Amino acid sequence: MARTIGILSAGGDSPGLNAAIRAVGKAAQRAYSMEVLGFKDGFVGLMQNRFDHLDSDDLSGILTRGGTILGTSRARVDQMDMGDGKKVDGRKAMQEVIEQHSLEALVCLGGDGTVRNALRLADVGVPVLTLPKTIDNDVAGTDVTFGFDTAMTIATEAIDRLHSTAHSHHRIMVVELMGNDVGWLALGAGLAGGADVILIPEIPYDIEAVASSITARKAAGSSFSIVAVAEGAISKEAAAIRDSMISQMETGDESERKAIKKRLKEFGQARTGGTVQLASTLAGLTGLESRITILGHVQRGGTPSPADRLLATRLGTACVDYIAEGTHGVLVAARGETTEAVPLKKIAGVTKSVPLDHPWVRTARHLGIALGD
Repeated sequence: MARTIGILSAGGDSPGLNAAIRAVGKAAQRAYSMEVLGFKDGFVGLMQNRFDHLDSDDLSGILTRGGTILGTSRARVDQMDMGDGKKVDGRKAMQEVIEQHSLEALVCLGGDGTVRNALRLADVGVPVLTLPKTIDNDVAGTDVTFGFDTAMTIATEAIDRLHSTAHSHHRIMVVELMGNDVGWLALGAGLAGGADVILIPEIPYDIEAVASSITARKAAGSSFSIVAVAEGAISKEAAAIRDSMISQMETGDESERKAIKKRLKEFGQARTGGTVQLASTLAGLTGLESRITILGHVQRGGTPSPADRLLATRLGTACVDYIAEGTHGVLVAARGETTEAVPLKKIAGVTKSVPLDHPWVRTARHLGIALGD
């Protein structure tokens, strides 16, 4: 009987997903004579037993394609949405599907949410491995995630194009980049694109300090400024409110924690559109016209960069080696030019934020780039 493995992509789409699917599929088939089942639309398709047998034709010509040929979705495996507000633990159904197909392992391509889901599956006996995929680069335990390099390239090219119009019209150009609650994308693209101000969630900003840096540039003869802002960037005042609620949640009883968690969610929703307010405030404080560019999901799309294709390919082939060795319950992490099997228990729920002493942060400070503090 042929050895069989399953693969799915979960969470947001990201450049390099198809390269990883191709690598896992071809390595499994050619190096170990394994059959590969591709489950459609993430964990939802796994629970519903919707799959394709991935053969050479399916894996041919997808290396350079964006998105994922398997489709994806956002779901929590122990709280699957069944409609009408009903949620069920789908892990038993998923386990039955895996047993039905005698899967030796299930490979999940995804970010931090997928890592948590994979650990939940591992807790009920599913032999699962994950590959680190996300444009945010926030998965703990790995040097880098595939999708990040492509997104950073797209963001950098956008900032490059804004320089000419900013200079021509003497404007403040505010560029919002994705990244959830981490600043890897904004920091990397801001540095590479020559931004004058970079605001990231890890460094709460003082709006007066940001305005002062732009005013100082104006006084020195620079009549425009490029401001790269992570979508999760937060002011010092807002950060103080958030941190106070988090502190209260840690010391309160269960009912208090639920109430504060709800308030935190509402607080986050109320901050939506913060970049618009930031630009307006900077215009008022500096006397310069401001314009906003929100890149949004364009950062996820298109052909993956060579670096992401290479990373996804080598992680995918390494993953099959780990499966052949009987290793599971791990993230296949990039570690220099090699890989490492990192236990899911060590990294589930851990966010890889930008360290305040990271070389990119020090580089920005040495260049005189304002970080808002």
